[in-house]
Amino acid sequence: QVQLVESGGGLVQAGGSLRLSCVASGRTPSRYAMGWFRQAPGKEREFVATISRSGQSTYYASSVKDRFSISRDNAKNTVYLQANSLKPEDTAVYYCAAASVAFGYSISTNDYNYWGQGTQVTVSS
Repeated sequence: QVQLVESGGGLVQAGGSLRLSCVASGRTPSRYAMGWFRQAPGKEREFVATISRSGQSTYYASSVKDRFSISRDNAKNTVYLQANSLKPEDTAVYYCAAASVAFGYSISTNDYNYWGQGTQVTVSS
């Protein structure tokens, strides 16, 4: 079992920045690829960013590429999502998740075994 707790969400004006954090505990969090997903009201949960176990490989949704950055500190069992140049359409609940994939990372929710409770990000225009 892996427990995930997100923090860092809040209300920010368009063009602003937030850094989301996800602290993992339990069964060797560093052995999991990690991802961030988001879900806006009335919409399906969507992929945002993912990072491999070592942190050397990352991948982003086209809607956030060049604005968001995912990183991890395995010594602290923490994954970060730096969100810059925020837009109103980035408003959503952001979820951290852990995937026990054999290699690399995953963009599919089906590969993620553990999920956090989510943190709300609201971007005002």
